[in-house]
Amino acid sequence: MPRSSEAGRGCPEDPSMPDGGDAPQAGRAPRESSAASSPSDGQALSKESLGHALPLSSPSPEKARGAQLDCSGEPLWTTRADGRVHLRVHPTCPQPPYTVHQMFHEVLDKYGDLSALGFKRQGVWEHISYSQYYLLARRTAKGFLKLGLERAHSVAILGFNSPEWFFSAVGTVFAGGIVTGIYTTSSPEACQYIAHDSRANIIVVDTQKQLEKILKIWKNLPHLKAVVTYREAPARKMARVYTMHEVMGLGDELPEETLDAVISAQQPNQCCVLIYTSGTTGSPKGVMLSQDNVTWTARHCSQAGGIQAAEVRQEVVVSYLPLSHIAAQFYDLWAGIRCGAHICFAEPDALQGSLANTLREVEPTSHLGVPRVWEKIMERIQEVGAGSGFIRRKMLLWAMSVALEQNVTCPSSDLKSFKARLADYLVLAKVRQALGFARCRRNFYGAAPLTTETEKFFLGLNIHLYGGYGLSETSGPHFISSLSNHRPGSSGKVVPGCLVKLVNKDAEGVGEICLWGRTIFMGYLNMEDKTSEAIDAEGWLHTGDTGRLDKDGFLFITGRLKEIIITAGGENVTPVPIEDAVKMELPIISNAMLVGDQRKFLSMLLTLKCTLDPDACHPTDHLTEQAVQFCRQVGSSATTVSEIVGRRDEAVYRAIEEGIQRVNRKAAAQPYHIQKWAILQKDFSVAGGELGPTLKLRRFTVLDKYKDVIDSFYQEQKK
Repeated sequence: MPRSSEAGRGCPEDPSMPDGGDAPQAGRAPRESSAASSPSDGQALSKESLGHALPLSSPSPEKARGAQLDCSGEPLWTTRADGRVHLRVHPTCPQPPYTVHQMFHEVLDKYGDLSALGFKRQGVWEHISYSQYYLLARRTAKGFLKLGLERAHSVAILGFNSPEWFFSAVGTVFAGGIVTGIYTTSSPEACQYIAHDSRANIIVVDTQKQLEKILKIWKNLPHLKAVVTYREAPARKMARVYTMHEVMGLGDELPEETLDAVISAQQPNQCCVLIYTSGTTGSPKGVMLSQDNVTWTARHCSQAGGIQAAEVRQEVVVSYLPLSHIAAQFYDLWAGIRCGAHICFAEPDALQGSLANTLREVEPTSHLGVPRVWEKIMERIQEVGAGSGFIRRKMLLWAMSVALEQNVTCPSSDLKSFKARLADYLVLAKVRQALGFARCRRNFYGAAPLTTETEKFFLGLNIHLYGGYGLSETSGPHFISSLSNHRPGSSGKVVPGCLVKLVNKDAEGVGEICLWGRTIFMGYLNMEDKTSEAIDAEGWLHTGDTGRLDKDGFLFITGRLKEIIITAGGENVTPVPIEDAVKMELPIISNAMLVGDQRKFLSMLLTLKCTLDPDACHPTDHLTEQAVQFCRQVGSSATTVSEIVGRRDEAVYRAIEEGIQRVNRKAAAQPYHIQKWAILQKDFSVAGGELGPTLKLRRFTVLDKYKDVIDSFYQEQKK
């Protein structure tokens, strides 16, 4: 596929101080066993192959960092995979740029003997040290070079989180390639688009199911030279399909000096990671991240979030969210290396239920979850509480109310009242231990807004959830909260060394969020028009999100420009606060989506909380325990969605209408009232297409899928 021509914008006269707008704001691990073991079953990484990695067989090609990078003549952005960019260095944080290999080798000197990766095999936890991790990544890099990986071409990875995912990612960068994650839920057509756009020379897959997807589209991928499997070996021997063990064997045939030469030629302002957006408003965009994006963000954003370096206390993290998403890839992989963290991999069915067991076994010190994951944990606790005896249920409610009051009235105080300490000792500490959060001091959420209900629920368990704000285009977090830097409902403060400004502000101080700094991406691969829309002449990224900054610099997200509903009367309505208010009033509601763009009034689509099929991950017809409890309280005996929707259960429909009217009474004005609503027969899901891989609502998909339901709201009005 031909590449687009080099494009970019000139640097400002003083690239450290962009012009424009308002003033910018500035442990314990799972039980160890033999270290020389296979990370997974099948023909993945054998004991023999890992054994070869034990001694440090090759010195680093650059023990110390090289000379200061001069990129003053480079453009601010590029759309070429082999392009280079000017780096936005700010005086408050002028860290010299360096590469991923330099970062890893620096870490190796300090943490080489520490456990880096933990994985479960036949029910036993096994571990790989940082020294082994580094050498296995080098062997993978040499194997990829033997398979024909070309510079600035990609290695696409289509598989669940595992040591092999990490070896493949780091090895790709060492070999001069570009890491490109693909969601495991992607269709063959989606895989083809990404592999073709990124000019993938190699695709790494974990199972036979994923291999079949690639075999189906291989003929349409002119750059693809090989497929590599882990976790499950191919059902039969096929040309150009290799196991990870075979790839590492090929790598052993290549001299270390060959790889060292490739590494030494790398520069921090070159692309090494591609993150593909979800494509909800068009074709997915390939977000190009430089080596400096990765190494700077891994260092400074983890520091801003209070993540400990291993010499202070080794962080333990459970890896389970899709690594093709920027949040998980940054948090688990790149920040994990920079901080010397111990990353333990969950089972592939983590989000179908096994994550709870992994958390209890590993007891992480730091944890990241998308809001829906935290909501599922909340719902599970509520279900268990509802099924407990009277005394235990009352004790839990009492303890949570005491903790919530303490945390709301004295959010930053370490001094707890006697009653609060007693509630924690008698009840809450045991709940956290049962969840696997006994040692967890940093609990983060990202990728979507968190409801006030969820935040307050976890405060009642003495679990503080810290938000952040960023995009794939900002290499992850540009704002972040921490233990010492937190305000309820906010996304924290800007990371030191980064800048923010709000443009086109309204009377309440709400404007479009624009960002600048070392986190800002290189450009969209092969998309000059989209890149020039996103990055202005001074290098500011226009996010399309709206927000406000309080007097202390905390960011509060208010919505997204493309999601703002403009009614036929010209009223601008931000949907998320209204949707959250409905879910807060009505605990039976799983998803609420406001509609009414270019319409005379607002309406809403609702789904009910139901259980998930553990195998297919489809929403079932059965209501959750919490939803059943709601039905009982309003006088309904329903236990399924179909009973409520099919028969228009009078008690439930009346209760929902009353809840919506309560929300309407709190609205600022009549145009913000929900006039009509409907309950859909199925909850939103990834399989149904309404939710993305990180469980974020795909509004345009929902609008198209339920067009007839939406039209019916307004057809009736015309009669």
